[in-house]
Amino acid sequence: MKRIFFIVFYLISLQIVVSQNEKLPFQQLDVFSLEWVSDPQISPDATQVVYRRTGFDIMKDTSKGNLWIINTDGSSHRKLTSREVNESQARWSPNGDRIAFVSTTKEGSELYMYWVNTSKIAKISQLEMSPSSITWSPDGKQIAFTMFKAEKSPVVIKMPKKPKGAKWAKSARITDRLKHEADGRGYLKPGFTHIFTIPAEGGTPRQLTSDTYNHRGSLSFSPDGTFIYFSANRVKDWEYKFRNNEVYKIHTATKKITVLTSQNGPDYSPKVSPNGKKVAYLGFKDKVQTHQNRVLNIMDTNGNNQKVVSKKFDNSISNISWDKKGKGLYFTYDEKGNSKVGYISLNGKITKLADNLGGTTIGRPYASGSYSVANNGTLVYTQTRPEYPAELAVIQDNKSVKLITNLNEDVLSYRELGVTEEVWYKSTFDGRNIQGWIVKPPNYDASKKYPLIVENHGGPILNYGDRFSAEMQLYAADGYVVFYPNPRGSTSYGEEFGNLLYNNYPGEDYNDVMDGVDYLVKKGLVDNDKLFVTGGSAGGIMTAWMIGKNNRFKASAVVKPVMNWISKTLVADNYYGYANSRYPGQPWENFDTYWKFSPLSLVGNIETPTMVMVGMNDLRTPPSEAKQLYHALKLRKIETILVEIPEASHGIARKPSNLISKVAHVLAWFKDYNK
Repeated sequence: MKRIFFIVFYLISLQIVVSQNEKLPFQQLDVFSLEWVSDPQISPDATQVVYRRTGFDIMKDTSKGNLWIINTDGSSHRKLTSREVNESQARWSPNGDRIAFVSTTKEGSELYMYWVNTSKIAKISQLEMSPSSITWSPDGKQIAFTMFKAEKSPVVIKMPKKPKGAKWAKSARITDRLKHEADGRGYLKPGFTHIFTIPAEGGTPRQLTSDTYNHRGSLSFSPDGTFIYFSANRVKDWEYKFRNNEVYKIHTATKKITVLTSQNGPDYSPKVSPNGKKVAYLGFKDKVQTHQNRVLNIMDTNGNNQKVVSKKFDNSISNISWDKKGKGLYFTYDEKGNSKVGYISLNGKITKLADNLGGTTIGRPYASGSYSVANNGTLVYTQTRPEYPAELAVIQDNKSVKLITNLNEDVLSYRELGVTEEVWYKSTFDGRNIQGWIVKPPNYDASKKYPLIVENHGGPILNYGDRFSAEMQLYAADGYVVFYPNPRGSTSYGEEFGNLLYNNYPGEDYNDVMDGVDYLVKKGLVDNDKLFVTGGSAGGIMTAWMIGKNNRFKASAVVKPVMNWISKTLVADNYYGYANSRYPGQPWENFDTYWKFSPLSLVGNIETPTMVMVGMNDLRTPPSEAKQLYHALKLRKIETILVEIPEASHGIARKPSNLISKVAHVLAWFKDYNK
């Protein structure tokens, strides 16, 4: 039976009667009104914070970001410049008298300078491509950055000269590279990323690195400015040793490069200590498995005396920065679905400084966020809760957290959001404790049983948490309890838990999700006869796996899935990265295992009405994967529909209208079966 459904972009048939003082649930068009902070940078003297303020442009259907500045006490909140263009990467000069930043216009991205005392700005570069990783030299005279340098494509043939005015077909696109495309970017032009410096007063960029290697990531000057420390993969056969990175230093005058690390694995993000005697960096020795924790390492500046500082810490360390006395480092980490800022001494002692870091991903409640620290230890970071996206939070003199922005008060103070609650339950497979969250519908009535939407996270080596999520709120606003779990394989529960899917995916993560459903049913929170399930990417894989394993769900929405590991592994943009870390060997060497873990192997069991959704430009889980499920269900005469999002990559919700469309399609499909 064909089903025709109509998508209403305003209320999705909520039929709400509102009194003058009653708050509405979160609405679809509220998405366009949301704003959030990112990349906060506190001044060296701890008096001001410059940050990127981002929101959505309803007319252009995209995000836009400008730089704003605010005093650390919350006063004098103002736009940094009067220009209505994208601005990012604000960085204070060492003495705090200037702010370097990147500004993007139709002509491209350039470096700009802002003088704090006069509020004057000036463009200081004329670059071929966009600069990244901008970093001040300690004396404030130079700015280092990375930039892509294009190279010519390989030429196979020589075409005859076309007649004047002739309109021939476009030239063939030729590649001989292992990595030649990327989701969200498409075809990658040939070339490499290199390190440059430019005078802080403006002038001609000077290229430091060369050769056919990429030099991406953060940069760190030695205190005297003689060396820049960076990470790269300059080893022989680097394309095929794609998990490897080493730490290097380059002499800024002679351009001589010295390699400092040599272990097989990703050594990266070097940071030189304030006294110039030590280098901290992140990485791990690659065991070739599904998940490994990133650890903090310390070494001498010549590469000697390398040691792991965070041996006793069982979660990944990210975003390191030295304290001004060189006695330890600040860092971020995820623990049980909550992102935090911590401090680690050189002997490995860890102190938690702040909870609830994040809020810069708006759609779903993934980990995100950033921080910075002033010379006196004042901490500023992006804080989120389920009730709001990222706001600026400050901790000064070891006092309590103070929020100094409230960007969404004009919208969210007039909305009745669904309440988010943490749940813990036991795995029936091995008795492990599994964490998840539920979002209750606005004006929740405990005497009722509600329909349930299970929302599976992507990755699968990622985590959901108690963070703001526009998608979860829209599902809850339509009258559902929303359940989003962190089954085994999720990060923030230690390396062993995150690696439980090694050579076993999907595996008992399925049991963990279903145990959560049973827990909610047993608690009387949800109606066992009104269960629905969805998820994107790895969440789409889990959704397809679940409906192949049981028929308990009234309907499902499988979004951007992998259905066939054999085809996906050889077609996706990251095709080279699966063998041995996910399953042993290549698909042609281990066909049976790749097929055993493919959701398509279970498609003959599926009876659940299923919507299949995919971005038409998705290079990570290509549309051919979604179509394999849709076509199989059509051939079996199972109720199904295919939703293709034009011009969307794997990040379907990158455009705000697509975020709304995605949720609206899912809810409209579920509504037909929520009876």
